[in-house]
Amino acid sequence: MELIAKDLTKEFIRESKGTNRFVAVDKAELTLTGGETAVLFGRSGSGKTTLLNMLAGLLTPTSGSVTLDGQDIYSLSDRELSRLRNQSIGVIPQGQTAIHSLTVLENVLLPFTLYNDLTDDACAYAAELLERLDIAHLAAAKPSELSGGELKRMAIARAAVRRPQLLLADEPTGDLDDENTREVLTFLKELAASGSAVFIVTHENDAADYADRALRMNKGVLTEAEKQ
Repeated sequence: MELIAKDLTKEFIRESKGTNRFVAVDKAELTLTGGETAVLFGRSGSGKTTLLNMLAGLLTPTSGSVTLDGQDIYSLSDRELSRLRNQSIGVIPQGQTAIHSLTVLENVLLPFTLYNDLTDDACAYAAELLERLDIAHLAAAKPSELSGGELKRMAIARAAVRRPQLLLADEPTGDLDDENTREVLTFLKELAASGSAVFIVTHENDAADYADRALRMNKGVLTEAEKQ
């Protein structure tokens, strides 16, 4: 698997004094390959989440391209892109996106049930993920019964359940204590070892210890960074 972002730029129009053009991401160049873990650091508002959303096919760039194994994802129709995301890209969002009418297990299996392709193997792997992330005892619970950290681990399981080629994680340890932070970062590194490309946006400095590469975002400009 290879994802390549070339000259990736996102501009927003906003009312302000002077120019009304705000460049959130400025000509970013990035290649991610299967088996690799990369972490992206940067201050709030530096463009990290905007970049991740463009890599995920969730936010159309102003210019530039994102290709996944040679396919320009933004040349696809909405239906084709949605299907690609469902099958090949796992996204752990920064906020909570649980469906509150579903149980934890049903939430995790949602990527399968949306396309009516749920299998026994998928159910077995979902149960395995819940066990690995220490929320198996909550499989039948509703999201309203979970803590913030438990909701985050449920979101991680849902992003991983299709064994995606690419997993994009936006602050995946934001609601976790130190022990669970280590467990989640270890789990994400295991996903990379199994062949996925893992891209982590984080403020957690220790995340670099679990990564092959460190990147930094500053005022929309993406650069390689020294691992501490």
